[in-house]
Amino acid sequence: MANPDKPLANKRIVITRAPEQSRELAQALEHLGAEVISLPMVSFAPPEDLQKLDEHLRRLELFDAILFLSQNAVRYIFDRCAQLGIECEMLQSSNRFIGALGRSTARALEEKGLHVSYLAKEGTGEALARELRESLGGRRVLLPRSDRGDERIPSALREAGAYVIEVIAYRTAPATNLDAGALARIRRAEVDAVIFASPSAFQNFRAVIGGREVEELSSPMDLVAIGPTTARSISESGARVAVQAEEASVPGLAGAIAGHYEHPSASARLV
Repeated sequence: MANPDKPLANKRIVITRAPEQSRELAQALEHLGAEVISLPMVSFAPPEDLQKLDEHLRRLELFDAILFLSQNAVRYIFDRCAQLGIECEMLQSSNRFIGALGRSTARALEEKGLHVSYLAKEGTGEALARELRESLGGRRVLLPRSDRGDERIPSALREAGAYVIEVIAYRTAPATNLDAGALARIRRAEVDAVIFASPSAFQNFRAVIGGREVEELSSPMDLVAIGPTTARSISESGARVAVQAEEASVPGLAGAIAGHYEHPSASARLV
């Protein structure tokens, strides 16, 4: 039986992240009293063509900076380095700048033994580019990213004067074998909130449920965004964003959801 004193007691919350990325968040929400439903809407895989990625990883000495925009970028870059026999120390020479977007990304880098030179103060890649305007001007920057990466990020970096080399580090694809029971509960509005950690996850969800249906369901259900980029994708579709985490991390996301249900007008950022 749920503990009625916990802030998320009797709340049913859907997580749409890939299973390997959702365990910590699921545990945090369950600790707060929620019933967690897993409905992965994205899956990840290495690039189909590894030639360009391998070329740049073998010539890391040419880069003054590497910017990691997600945990996935960290995971796939390190996996490929291991497959190529490249020591992780090569990613960070004494003069190379390592930038991270989000505390989870920074933590993933630190767990690999890298020192993060800069952690973005805001939750978007464009903000990271603005914040690093003075640091990256005239420097060669490696930007490992998804095949669905936002073009505004490299554009902002180039406007800051950086020489940007984009490389596809991983592919993002819709999840398969979706849980029919979980989808039925969502369509009947029998869940309280659905969490999205990327625009891709929301767009895949919208493709499965239907655009009009998602817009209508965003009134009885709360759509939760991990940051401003995801929130913008949801809002531009016509759906309502109920909660946007101030900090793109598991504690930030769990705390925002708990705050929304404890103090709807104060503790969560409403969009």
